[in-house]
Amino acid sequence: MTPKYRHGFLANIQATAFILYALTLILSVTNSSGQEQIDSDAALNRYVNQWRDVERRKISAKLPLTQKTPNSSALLYSSSSTDRTEWKLNITTTVFWIGEKATINDPISNDKSAWDVAWFYRYGGYDDPNPGARMNFVPLRFPPRQNPFYIALPYNDIQNHHTRAEAAGVIPWFKTSFVRDGQSVCKGRWVAVRHGNRVCYAQWEDVGPFATEDWKYVFGNERPRANRNQDAGLDVSPAVRDYLGLRGLDTCDWKFVDFSGVPAGPWTKYGSNKEM
Repeated sequence: MTPKYRHGFLANIQATAFILYALTLILSVTNSSGQEQIDSDAALNRYVNQWRDVERRKISAKLPLTQKTPNSSALLYSSSSTDRTEWKLNITTTVFWIGEKATINDPISNDKSAWDVAWFYRYGGYDDPNPGARMNFVPLRFPPRQNPFYIALPYNDIQNHHTRAEAAGVIPWFKTSFVRDGQSVCKGRWVAVRHGNRVCYAQWEDVGPFATEDWKYVFGNERPRANRNQDAGLDVSPAVRDYLGLRGLDTCDWKFVDFSGVPAGPWTKYGSNKEM
């Protein structure tokens, strides 16, 4: 169920009441000499800011979608449908895999994802990228318990266990998918990835490469942020690599798609998460 929005009028009344209460409390706090123990202006600002932060966390994920965001050149969406999302063209694409160990260039291992601390175990093991250790887009050693067609994009809608403030205004399906503060609406989302004349379908399961808050690229019209991998903006799994015939650092087009638009294919054979 979509949560009700907090009306601005009620929020203003609460803010005013809180400020008056905080001011009264501060002015009443004195030491034995009759002098204020703390600077009232500074303390008032601090309490008000703390209150605003708490309220922001409560309502940031409940704000209605808007037509514009200050200081943003990115496209915002007023519809939950992703059918009309246009392709993002010629995006430098890298390959990553579940169980990939940390390296000097990538200091974070992939035993965990941005949204699942037990990603390795839920998947079923090491998603060996070696072509000789794979058959029919899956590792030979075990049948994966989750979809082997997965990708990473450089945006995380969760920060410090809370839904990011801008998420409601930039994620096109936010309004219909939001459950509670701190639960991702991006995890498991379907994307189409195109290379040449082949199109693969995969699910968004991790964050990267490099950036974690590049929503102007992921949901808008900007290019990926500059990085040392030729400005890579998409990570794909070995299964996606093999289906598309990617070779090392390559380029792809991609776009979000609704689950209803995902055709049957090898990406629908493994894992309960494939039905999201």
